[in-house]
Amino acid sequence: MDKALMAMSLEEEDEPFDMMDLPEYSSCERNVFSIIGRLLNPECQKMASLILDMPRKWQKYDRARGVALSVERFQFIFDTENDLDEILAKGFQTFNEWGLAIERWVDVPPADYLQFVPLWVQLRNIPVNHYTIEAITTFGDVVGQVIEVAFDPKKSQSRGFVRVLIKFDVSKPLRKSKVFNLPRGAGQATIEYFYEKVQKRCYSCHRLTHEQNVCPILVKMRQDQAINRRLGKAFEKPPQSPVLKKSDPLFGVLEEKQVGLHPILGRPCIHPEVLEGMRQYLLVVDGEERKIREERVKKSVLEAESSETSRKSILRLEPLPIIAKDPLKGKGLVFGYSSEDSSTQSERIRPNGPKLLSAAIHAADPNSKNSGDIIMQNERWFNGL
Repeated sequence: MDKALMAMSLEEEDEPFDMMDLPEYSSCERNVFSIIGRLLNPECQKMASLILDMPRKWQKYDRARGVALSVERFQFIFDTENDLDEILAKGFQTFNEWGLAIERWVDVPPADYLQFVPLWVQLRNIPVNHYTIEAITTFGDVVGQVIEVAFDPKKSQSRGFVRVLIKFDVSKPLRKSKVFNLPRGAGQATIEYFYEKVQKRCYSCHRLTHEQNVCPILVKMRQDQAINRRLGKAFEKPPQSPVLKKSDPLFGVLEEKQVGLHPILGRPCIHPEVLEGMRQYLLVVDGEERKIREERVKKSVLEAESSETSRKSILRLEPLPIIAKDPLKGKGLVFGYSSEDSSTQSERIRPNGPKLLSAAIHAADPNSKNSGDIIMQNERWFNGL
């Protein structure tokens, strides 16, 4: 025992082990037809239940197998690529009424892997003079990067909303509304947002990752209030560090508000790759040529900021949205809103048909005179589905 203890050293460096690069050590070939997912609220979503239940929910019980990768990450491997594509085409999905982030497997995942989910959003109260693709895209960009706009200005609109598909950051809250200042003194407009397929969220911060009783913002608020009571003064947040430091080639060329996070969108005003390109453009020269290039950079940024389309495509490197002619493409249910289009009713009603819930109650009553007729009528109704 003494010899073994003497042979051990606390100062010994823990060198990483080199994994062999051999085919039998890699599962990449098997992973080609697979998706990787993340539980957005692991406290309310049991991994074991998800692995068993999701194939049945997808109606692919014998063609998909799940793997629990960690407490919140999972993988589903499909027999065919058609099954995989069908699942991804469903868009935003939930388990136990809380959301899931799902993406196709990639060999080397990017830094923001499983950080975004696709959401169809209904935009309501759009001003009559702003029913254009560009304006609708701007309204939708407030809640997430707009990928697709389901709107055809040449067709009649029978519903009081326009739908957009957004790339939503799950760390952000679901904004319920936003006030826009309209140009030419036309006043203000409040755009309301209704999210399809989203069932549960925190009712304090409106995020998809926790329930209200464990909301980090409420916890932080209580902690700050406790600090204020102990110190007898207001607790001040530390200021955010600037993006442009004095050593940055763009310092003095662009303003901080041009390169930082957009105060409303929550995304960088200028993509980091664009900023790095500007820096390299300035670093390769000195003297008068440097000053000339600095003026070019200023002018180019101002021109790109002149329209939201150029801001989106040139500065933020976001692709322009796809225009869908079908206004109901991929339409899902809206939960928790008092809207005629939301499916929060407890009874499904078929035109000229019975209310299923009330009919079932009457049918269960042995004293009902027409209980037999109602049962037969409901059976015919279900068979017709």
